[in-house]
Amino acid sequence: MAKYEMLYLLNNDLTDEAKDAKIEKYENVVKSMGGAVASSDKWGTKKTAYPINFKSEAYYVLMTFEADGKVVEELKRVAGIDADVVRRLITKLN
Repeated sequence: MAKYEMLYLLNNDLTDEAKDAKIEKYENVVKSMGGAVASSDKWGTKKTAYPINFKSEAYYVLMTFEADGKVVEELKRVAGIDADVVRRLITKLN
């Protein structure tokens, strides 16, 4: 298993409970497929570099995890169809 980081931006209009539910959802995707979540750092609301969907702020979350490549593909798929995920980036760590 390799180490990965997933930085994703959530819609800032969500309630705190909804944001926590989304974070738990992505952690559960990793865990259900045999991976292990090392940490989920909530960076909070920050300005984006440019407006996305006419909004200039988003809620940033950095999740560090160990998993196989299949888990990464599933995270890309699930985050890609979630309307509350504004952007996502998954990188492999050395």
